[in-house]
This record gives sequence, C-alpha cells and structure tokens, in this order.
Amino acid sequence: MTVLLQIDFKMPAEMLGENLSQMAVPLAQSITEEEGFISKIWTENEQAGEAGGIYLFADKASAERYATMHSKRVAEMGAQDIRCKLFDINLPLTTITRGNLNPAG
Repeated sequence: MTVLLQIDFKMPAEMLGENLSQMAVPLAQSITEEEGFISKIWTENEQAGEAGGIYLFADKASAERYATMHSKRVAEMGAQDIRCKLFDINLPLTTITRGNLNPAG
C-alpha cells in the first residue's frame, strides 16, 4: 500500500532557492535509489526559512527507514525542527482529484 511521507524543517534561507537547486542534485539522485521510493515533490518557503518534501513510498517500512535516515542527513546539513509525518492515502478520493501515484508519471 502506497504511503505518503511529509518531511519539513527549518533551514537557513541562504541554502534555499537556486542554491539548493544546484547543491542538492547528488542528493536528489540518491533519493531515487532508496528502497520503496516512488516519487518526491520538493517544498520550500524562502521567506520562512523552511524546506522539505512530500514523498511517496511503496510501503510503510520503507518510508519509516527513509524518514529516520534523512532526518539525520538534513540535520548534518544544518536543518532544525525536523518533522516527519506518515499518512495513508485515500485512493478513491485521490483518484477523483487526479492524484498521480504512478512512478512513471
């Protein structure tokens, strides 16, 4: 069953925007290799100094493993107030609102 993982954290504003887009390419590539990974939407709010992402994983165990590992990784990059939340997906309603759960896009 597909699981949604939401991660957000405080990050110095100077590390967001174009800087993040350039420096995080290797990180983005490595995320695609994680067990159970389906997709990620990168999120950021430069004015608030916040960043994170919305992830889809094939199962809860993969999402939990990733959340633990990634929380440590972003903390080493300077992130603070890291929050991780797991959600089940309501498939009937997601289908109506065109939510794409297909890894091929």
